[in-house]
Amino acid sequence: MKIALIGYGKMGKAIEELAKERGDEIVLRITSSDLGGLTLENIQKADVAIDFSRPEFAFENIALCMHAGVPCVSGTTGWLDKYDDAVDLCNENKGAFLYASNFSIGVNLFFNLNKHLATLMQSHNQYDVSMEEI
Repeated sequence: MKIALIGYGKMGKAIEELAKERGDEIVLRITSSDLGGLTLENIQKADVAIDFSRPEFAFENIALCMHAGVPCVSGTTGWLDKYDDAVDLCNENKGAFLYASNFSIGVNLFFNLNKHLATLMQSHNQYDVSMEEI
């Protein structure tokens, strides 16, 4: 698989390492100092784009992917005010878009545990329950 990494911090580097172990190819690496490399032509070299960039760039990055016909996976947080616009663009372009606020297995288990606990505690109003991820 040919992968475009948009955002080359800790997550981008970890994804690159895993991708290489699996025989995938990184065809584009976009860093905060190299935003000019994120063009329609360059993104179209990829089978998929993985965006772990910054909130102020996330929607533009996703939009570019949708216009280029490249599926996009986003783990960038802090941009969700434009989430519905991203979904609309995806639908308009018959694209593929996946967003998750956290891709950690542990955190997603925590999310599910929290939902289950909320159901269990619903009838116990005398308790003030809270959970915090640290």
